[in-house]
Amino acid sequence: MLFSDLNFLGKNRKSFLVICDFKVQNLKIIPLDKLEENDIEYKINNSFKAHKNTLKKYPQSFTEYKKKFDFVQQKIKSGDTYLLNLTQETQIETDLTLKEIFKSSNAQYKLRYKDEFVCFSPEKFIQIQDDKIHTYPMKGTIDASVPNAKEKILNNKKEIAEHIMVVDLLRNDLSIVAKDVKVENFRYVEEVEAGDKKLLHISSHISGEIGSDWHEKIGDILKALLPAGSISGTPKKSTIDIIKHIENYDRDFFSGIFGIYNGKTFDSGVMIRFIQKNEDGYIYKSGGGITLDSEVESEYSELLDKVYLP
Repeated sequence: MLFSDLNFLGKNRKSFLVICDFKVQNLKIIPLDKLEENDIEYKINNSFKAHKNTLKKYPQSFTEYKKKFDFVQQKIKSGDTYLLNLTQETQIETDLTLKEIFKSSNAQYKLRYKDEFVCFSPEKFIQIQDDKIHTYPMKGTIDASVPNAKEKILNNKKEIAEHIMVVDLLRNDLSIVAKDVKVENFRYVEEVEAGDKKLLHISSHISGEIGSDWHEKIGDILKALLPAGSISGTPKKSTIDIIKHIENYDRDFFSGIFGIYNGKTFDSGVMIRFIQKNEDGYIYKSGGGITLDSEVESEYSELLDKVYLP
């Protein structure tokens, strides 16, 4: 499938589900009326209460993570990147199937792709409605049970710097495809159920005028904006090169995006909170943004906090 196929579908107002991997090399386009026969399920803006599901984590060691973290720090100091989203795999055990995980999880953006992977993401990518495009970068996470958690994360210098860099990157990205780009809401707090705990995430809202002809350019718009800046980093090109070198595994569809076009609007999420099935069971992929001010113990803890069933 090609991004030009999306342009054709948009021009003819044909509804579809689009799924794209992190490397922007594997694009899947499925008509909405063909999802059931393809064994694909999705939900957007879920509102029901999640079940309390549990899993066992078998993460890579702190020592191994620190080697990667230190390498990223060297690249930051040499000016090759200013913010890099470092991720890794965590082997998990759960009695649930991917179908059961999908049905019982609670998230704004949920997707199950056959018996291959499931994601339950709290992060929006882009929304297009009434000729206006919106994006909502999410950067900054803290355990909500920490005393004064909201105040701590909103006043943390590292988190502030990281979020400013992502907002600047996404504002520049939107300017490629839209006019009158502006930050509508800067650094607001959202609470997310994270298994046996709650997390606070910091997001911002950026918008721009996209024009009434966006339907026939939907593929070009997505191609210009991918991969999502919030799960890659800045500068985007050199940072992605570092990610490919240091992570030592294939993100595949993790940290890609999926979106729904219904002939009138487009809504999409970043595929984080991601479980992939392999020969040995289940792999959970997670990570977080690294800046010069990052502390390795804190980043490792955040990476593990993000391994949960909501």
